[in-house]
Amino acid sequence: MRRIAVLAGFMALSACINVNAPAEPIVIELNINIKQEVLYRLVDSAEQNIEANPEIF
Repeated sequence: MRRIAVLAGFMALSACINVNAPAEPIVIELNINIKQEVLYRLVDSAEQNIEANPEIF
């Protein structure tokens, strides 16, 4: 009998829980990855320029 009362209490509380989506969109910053890619491209380009023009250095 006591178990039924506890179970009924839990069932009554479960109807009170609401989950809502946020009003504002979630923003994820990816600036670090973009900077790393640009730096990698610059390094690669610099290596090619040094190999093509060794007399400059």
